[in-house]
Amino acid sequence: MAGNETVVTGVWKSAQAWIASHGLRLVLIVVAAWIAKKVLVAAIKTIERHFEQENGGVPTETEKRAKTLTSIIHTTLLVAIYAIVLITIISELGIQIGPLLAGAGIAGLAIGFGAQSLVKDVINGFFLLLENQIRVGDVVEIAGVGGLVESVNLRTTRLRDLQGRLHIIPNGTIETVTNFTKDWSRALIEIGVAYKEDIDRVIEILKSVGEELRNDPAFSGAILEPMTMQGIDSFGDSSVNLRMFFKTVPLKQWDVAREFRRRVKKAFDAAGIEIPFPHRTVYLRTEDGLVPKVDINAH
Repeated sequence: MAGNETVVTGVWKSAQAWIASHGLRLVLIVVAAWIAKKVLVAAIKTIERHFEQENGGVPTETEKRAKTLTSIIHTTLLVAIYAIVLITIISELGIQIGPLLAGAGIAGLAIGFGAQSLVKDVINGFFLLLENQIRVGDVVEIAGVGGLVESVNLRTTRLRDLQGRLHIIPNGTIETVTNFTKDWSRALIEIGVAYKEDIDRVIEILKSVGEELRNDPAFSGAILEPMTMQGIDSFGDSSVNLRMFFKTVPLKQWDVAREFRRRVKKAFDAAGIEIPFPHRTVYLRTEDGLVPKVDINAH
C-alpha cells in the first residue's frame, strides 16, 4: 500500500514539475496564437474599410482587387499561424520534429502523385489572382456557369447565380473566363419596330431617349459615354431590328438597359410607333382571288 502511495506521489511530483516547466509555455503559445489571429482579423478589416466607398456605390476596381487579395492573405496567414502553433506544441511536448517532417515529406510525395488535380487547381488559382482575371464582386461566366463572384482562393472560385444558388468551381476546370464587369461594362440593346415605320424618325426618338437618360441625375453617374447608335442590325420576320449600346460603370449595365427600354416604350406609345409581335395572315382563295381572312398571332 505504501509502495502505491509512493508511486502516485512520484507521478504527481513529476506532473507538477512538467507543468511548471512546460505548462506555462503551452498556455503562452495558445494565448499568443489567439492574439495573433485577432490582430490578423483586425488588420484585414482595416484594409478592407480603407478601400470601401463611403457612399456605398459600385465597388471600384481597386476595392474589388483589395477584397480578393485580403481574403487570400487572411487564409494563408491563418494556416501559417496554426502550423507554427502545432509544430511549437509538438516540440514542447518533447516529440522529435525531424522524423515527423521526414515522414510527412515522404507521405506528401506519395499523395502528390494522386493529387494532380489539386495541384492543377492551385496553379490555376495562382495565375487567376496574379493576372487579376477575376475579383470578388465581378459578374463572370466560367466553366459554363455565370454569377457574382463571392470568393476566390487558390483552389476554388465561388459564384452566386441569379437564383441564389452557390456554385463552387475548382480552379483547375477553368479554361475560359468571361468577365462582364472588368474596368467597364456595356449595355447592349436591340429594339424592333414595324416595317411601316419611318426608320430615321425612330432613330431620332431613340437618340433623344438615350440623351435624356444620360442627363438624368439618377443614371448620369452610371453612364460613361453618350449612347452609340449602331443602326439597323437585322430584318426580322415582322420587325426591323435596331441595335444601340451604352458604356457604363461595372454592374450598372442591366439597370441602364432596363430603364432605357421602359422609356423607349413610353416614347413609342406617345409617338404612335408600333413595336411589332410575331403574327401570321391567312389568305383564302376565292373566285376573286386571294383575300385575307384572319390574322393569327404566331405565339
